[in-house]
Amino acid sequence: MIKYELKCRACDHQFEGWFVDSAGYDAQAAAGEVLCPFCNSADTGKAIMAPNIARSRSSDDASSNGDVRAQVYEAMRALRAEIEANSDNVGKSFPEEARKIHYGETEERAIHGEATLDEAKELVDEGIDVMPLPFRTETDA
Repeated sequence: MIKYELKCRACDHQFEGWFVDSAGYDAQAAAGEVLCPFCNSADTGKAIMAPNIARSRSSDDASSNGDVRAQVYEAMRALRAEIEANSDNVGKSFPEEARKIHYGETEERAIHGEATLDEAKELVDEGIDVMPLPFRTETDA
């Protein structure tokens, strides 16, 4: 199997395609069978891509993974703290408050609180921008 980065010439969309081999790609492309998943155009071609070169993992790489995880965790904890410090906690009334703000029924302000997945999906469907806060762990509680 071979993977190519492909580009649609019609809409400039980039996507990947998997083929048995390079001859398989050439045959499908010549037959107009390589279609853009965005606009369905057959006017596609190979995009510039970096080769996938395998490398061995050194013990330094393995030990630095713990450091990277710790840095990511700390950044997410700091982000959550910043958001909580600069917005109103509306608790379980988050969906209702978000709607009031969106529809101009109350003052516009930054809020955070709780919503179920279904409630969050409903807000998004209404065009209300929401996003989950980075997770809270037992050590944060």
